[in-house]
Amino acid sequence: QVQLVESGGGLVQAGGDLRLSCAASGSIYSINDMAWYRQAPGKQRELVAVITNGGRTNYADSAKGRFTISRDNAKSTVYLQMNSLKPEDTAVYYCNADIFNVESAGYSNYWGQGTQVTVSS
Repeated sequence: QVQLVESGGGLVQAGGDLRLSCAASGSIYSINDMAWYRQAPGKQRELVAVITNGGRTNYADSAKGRFTISRDNAKSTVYLQMNSLKPEDTAVYYCNADIFNVESAGYSNYWGQGTQVTVSS
């Protein structure tokens, strides 16, 4: 069984910073892309940032210049450093990863349970 567990969400004032973490655990052989998504109330879930196994990154326009995605392959962990937060960044943030599950002997896509980020004005 594979799990993704996020941490680091919370309440912050506009202009503040937060760092999200997501650790993968379980029957993992390897991890390809890791990503952060978010879903605001009444809106569809959207991609925030993605990082490949080799460290290449891609960001949504709304995240460029303010957010930084990184990963520690030894710890099977992905991070999202969020700076200069705005009220419109308020959402539930979800971790996502493509993981080779040893038990199933194949890649599957996994989601974390989500962590709330609230930015007050």
